Amino acid sequence: MKLDKKLKVGILGATGMVGQRFITLLADHPWFEVTTLAASPRSAGKTYEDAVGDRWKMEAPMPESVKKMIVHNVNEVEAVASTVDFVFSAVDMTKEEIKKIEEDYAKTETPVVSNNSAHRWTPDVPMVVPEINPEHYEVIKYQKERLGTKRGFVAVKPNCSIQSYAPVLTAWKEFEPTEVVATTYQAISGAGKTFKDWPEMLGNIIPFIGGEEEKSEQEPLRLWGKIEDGVIKKATSPVITTQCIRVPVLDGHTAAVFVKFAKKPTKEQLIEAMTKFSGEPQELDLPSAPKQFIQYLEEDNRPQVQLDVNFEKGMGISVGRLREDTVYDYKFVGLSHNTLRGAAGGAVLSAELLVAKGYIEAK
Repeated sequence: MKLDKKLKVGILGATGMVGQRFITLLADHPWFEVTTLAASPRSAGKTYEDAVGDRWKMEAPMPESVKKMIVHNVNEVEAVASTVDFVFSAVDMTKEEIKKIEEDYAKTETPVVSNNSAHRWTPDVPMVVPEINPEHYEVIKYQKERLGTKRGFVAVKPNCSIQSYAPVLTAWKEFEPTEVVATTYQAISGAGKTFKDWPEMLGNIIPFIGGEEEKSEQEPLRLWGKIEDGVIKKATSPVITTQCIRVPVLDGHTAAVFVKFAKKPTKEQLIEAMTKFSGEPQELDLPSAPKQFIQYLEEDNRPQVQLDVNFEKGMGISVGRLREDTVYDYKFVGLSHNTLRGAAGGAVLSAELLVAKGYIEAK
């Protein structure tokens, strides 16, 4: 699929870490062109370069195309919305403020693809991993009725922590997972930090990440839910319990996972189901879609963050150490890139799918 003309994109919360990741990902995007950057009132009116100052956190240098862009005040919704076809949202506000501002943008007939958690449980807002539950985008028509819009809506992506195991469990659906225990080892960029910002994380582990365990247990069930009466009803199984731990890694969330199945498969069946698993992004050959969504690594010491986090440009999932367990049926270790697949990259892929499905068009 090719677009006649690139869509004009705005980034809300452009100065933060996820906003910066959006900017680097979209610098050479074949479908999208960043035309508008918006951030808090304190950044508004400055060039992007000045607004970010010494807080640029990406390895890649700041793209020349954005350096001299004047940052808009994100609260001036009409002004920002009038310049773009749709927006990515990575704003840093309270949950209620985010909910309101994202709906305000949607009401200007500007689709919002959000990296934030605020709308993940709004019943008519689709929370999608494009390979897992693209059919949930069908709930958008009900959301538009509620908002009174023709083309404006909010779509979100799930938490970064679940990306290293939810896709794997989805690939194993036919074997009916019933119980899942997962411990996640989460990178500091998930908190919007680098080691420069957070030196106390060097050589340290923090056994708590606020709100993360509930998200990690509940959000997969919403991905596996169904649309009923114009809202998404979450699935009731499997039962998932998690612990989420912050570890001294910059990028990459690892999960150690134990699974019990109603129909216990062989190890070979699990590996085959996982490595063959793909979805609409692969069928449609979307620009950001990994060719191989989930790879299985046979070596005992894989996946490793240093070797595997950038698999498929950070959009693929790496799995290893799959073996039978004495308490559960099987256990494995999964790894995903938390700011690519888990954040901005996942949102860009979602936007590509929304374009391919006709939900996002030029104004």
